[in-house]
Amino acid sequence: MKRQILAITHKELSSYFGSLLALIFLGTFVAAVLFIFFQVETFFARGVAETRPLFRWMPILLIFLLAALTMRQWSEEQRAGTQELLLTLPVSPLNLVLGKFLAVMALISLALALTLPLPVTVGVLGRLDWGPVLGGYLAALLMAAAYAAIGLFVSSRTDNQIVALIVTALLGGAFYLVGTRSVTDFVGGGAWSELLWALGTGSRFESIQRGVVDLRDLVYYLSLTGVFLALNTVSLDSVRWSRQQQAYRQRLLLTTGLIVGNLLLLNVWLHPLSGLRWDLTAQKEYSLSSTTKDLFASLQEPLVIRAYISEKTHPLLAPLIPQVRDMLREYEIASDGRITASVVDPISDPEIEVEANQNYGIRPMALQSSGQYEASVFNAYFDILIRYGDQSVILNFQDVAQFDLLPDGTTEVRLKNLEYDLTSGIKKVVYGFQSIDAVLAALPEPVELTLYVTPATLPEWMVATQATITNVANEIAANAAGKFTFAVVDVDDPNSPVTRQTLQETYGLQPFALDLFGTTSYYAHMILRSGDTGQVMYPSGEQTEGDVRAMIESSLKRTTTGFLKVAGLWAPPTDALTDPVLGDVLQPLASYQSIAAQLQQEYTVRGVDLSTGQVAADVDVLVVIEPLGLTEKELFAIDQFLMRGGAVIIAASNYRLVYDQYQDALAVTPVSGGVGDLLAHYGVSVPAELVMDEQNAVFPVAVMRNVGGIQVQEIQAANYPFFVDVRQSGMDTENPMLGNLPMVTMSYASPVYLDEAKNAGRETAVLLQSSNNSWTTTNENVQPNYDLYPNLGFPTAADKQSYPLAVAIQGSFDSYFQERANPLLAEAAAQPVGVIDFSPESARLIVLGSSAFADDFTLNLSARLSGDLYLNNLQFFQNMVDWAAEDLDLLAIRARGSASRVLQPLTVPQQSFWKIANYGVALAALIIVYFAWRARIRGERPLALLPAVGGER
Repeated sequence: MKRQILAITHKELSSYFGSLLALIFLGTFVAAVLFIFFQVETFFARGVAETRPLFRWMPILLIFLLAALTMRQWSEEQRAGTQELLLTLPVSPLNLVLGKFLAVMALISLALALTLPLPVTVGVLGRLDWGPVLGGYLAALLMAAAYAAIGLFVSSRTDNQIVALIVTALLGGAFYLVGTRSVTDFVGGGAWSELLWALGTGSRFESIQRGVVDLRDLVYYLSLTGVFLALNTVSLDSVRWSRQQQAYRQRLLLTTGLIVGNLLLLNVWLHPLSGLRWDLTAQKEYSLSSTTKDLFASLQEPLVIRAYISEKTHPLLAPLIPQVRDMLREYEIASDGRITASVVDPISDPEIEVEANQNYGIRPMALQSSGQYEASVFNAYFDILIRYGDQSVILNFQDVAQFDLLPDGTTEVRLKNLEYDLTSGIKKVVYGFQSIDAVLAALPEPVELTLYVTPATLPEWMVATQATITNVANEIAANAAGKFTFAVVDVDDPNSPVTRQTLQETYGLQPFALDLFGTTSYYAHMILRSGDTGQVMYPSGEQTEGDVRAMIESSLKRTTTGFLKVAGLWAPPTDALTDPVLGDVLQPLASYQSIAAQLQQEYTVRGVDLSTGQVAADVDVLVVIEPLGLTEKELFAIDQFLMRGGAVIIAASNYRLVYDQYQDALAVTPVSGGVGDLLAHYGVSVPAELVMDEQNAVFPVAVMRNVGGIQVQEIQAANYPFFVDVRQSGMDTENPMLGNLPMVTMSYASPVYLDEAKNAGRETAVLLQSSNNSWTTTNENVQPNYDLYPNLGFPTAADKQSYPLAVAIQGSFDSYFQERANPLLAEAAAQPVGVIDFSPESARLIVLGSSAFADDFTLNLSARLSGDLYLNNLQFFQNMVDWAAEDLDLLAIRARGSASRVLQPLTVPQQSFWKIANYGVALAALIIVYFAWRARIRGERPLALLPAVGGER
């Protein structure tokens, strides 16, 4: 049987390569693929290292290629009269069908292999994820098998090749179109829409080509192939039927009907099962992470996820509904009964709509759908509710989906990273509902809280606070089941194992002074130990029971994962400034609402007042943006927060972006009272220079253009070297803060240098660097002059090099106020705050040379000119806060969801080289294969193979 099938396959391949048919068909297919990839999809203009443009058109191309390859398989046999000869041989019709099918699949496999130079090129020019590539080729082979089976069946029903070609193309096109958005939207959504989507070959293709091999899709394609191969076999065998073979004919038809029916039932049975799939992507972007599953294990109460989605919705949103439904089903299964997930349509159920509107404030959004001859507006829901106890979070359409503008002008809508959005939402509601008991239950190991005091020297107000701390801590310990212990240590007790010197040497804790000269002092410090790490807490002023409980609970939550943390945000005032020389009014442009909104997705964002000299105890990460005019007290607050083992992010710049009303233009002005001396003490310097780079983002420039003798002003995008475009070649891509980012734009940035001597023993990383074509300037003129300098608008320097723009440090820091006067001592003599001399190893510091890269003005400017690339800046800031807060779980999930990988920039000649290379390699490979096969079959006659076919009985 095997020998018969292979002999038929060899015969058909020899027939193809014996003429120019194979060369014409394969050459046309490869040329079309290359043209679409480079010209239609504008691969180099997209600048993304992915192969989606290669496979986006594959379903349509395969329809015509398979129709051309299969049209002659049986039609030519009938026309030439050789079909009867084949049927008289002792070979079963099934073997004949399989032999021709394998020949077609061999040719289509060769055609796909000729496109391999494309992903190889993408892999050379960027960081390509090969999982979707493998998925795309697998999907193409499966779809080709289905189309080949359809074409063979159609060819067996006619002796006219043209008729076979047309009917095969129409039938294949129908299977493709039935699952497209236009058809599913035409039927009005609901169950019919989902059924048509499941029947479409194109819709199934999209799932596999993104890198997810779903068992349902495999069974679908194999079933479609099996059905038409069975029909082909029956069609071929019917030629041999006679009236005396009535019983045989009935048995064959019954067997074929049972095969088709069972395959149909198998697909229906598998349709609800969404967990049987393999994620081929490198970062497992479409599989639930261990972080998400670990979060499920911490749920103490049932959690509800309900998607309010209208079945009748915009055509662009319809394909997202099955994806949301599948993801919610996976959450439900992975939670082991802790999560109840559902998708409901408020439009069809008035009670559900009332619940959504009144209880959760969910409203339908107005969507516009336009066709060639009409436009309509309708209301639809696309919101996801996450509810845990009395806490709830609503994810609307803008939170979970994004728009991509395709080269042909159409728009594609896809989910951003649904797992990340759902998991971060779950963390929010779980944190809001968690009691202290739940926090203790989630601790990885027991913790110990110790209050170090000197009772003999405590001020009167502190005696009451000590009693409050003791009462609250003992109450928590009594209900902690051994997870939390509390102790009070008198460091002045001669028998105490811990002395004042021990606290100073081990933790860098200095006592609080009761007078200006420090002759009388006291300790009232709390240290929460968890394993080898410890957190320092000290009360400032008289504390109530609620204050103490909040302080302890915040520290406990920092020792474990799964709890929403607090980001403290400081930004300068936006009062108008005056030029000290010219007296011009300079209005600061910076505001940071976009950053705050980004962080609020995962953190409690709170403005901090550094003028008190302290940062609140529940703040996990301190973010200082554009520091200027800081007093000693404010510097003390930053320093001591870091000494407590906190994490500090400083977007420092020596210049401030302003609007000069007199010049009616942007300008930068030097700042004073920044953090330069503080950072220098920590081993970081930010000189008063601005980095300029030939690799930059664009800037809007007003240009006068002559249109029919009339001067028209228009805005054009021009190179602007102050917008330094940092690509992956200038990133520490091994760092989790940058592993998923294609680029970051650093606006008006200063270089950031690390002092190697001061940072000895610490973990350091240069996060961002400019390109090698960079230079620095101290000129404060940031207005380009494209008349004098057409390319960049500014003169360039002779010496160019790369400059560091952002650094990260982790380790023990010495306090800036170790040898300086405590600025709070004189003002708060009644309730003083001591100085912590050095930080624990867990302290983290990130310094950026730009504050403008995160302000709303430059982000909005970037959005107008560069689309959604500005989101990379927001994501980078979010990643930094995650790293600083040691919230690496969500950071890892977010990295898994990013499929955007940037190509290295190429000049036009380099782009032409790669295009020509791909065309040349494909053509050379095709010619070599063609003539190699021709040489093999030279001297052979097709009919000479027939004895081999019939030789096995």
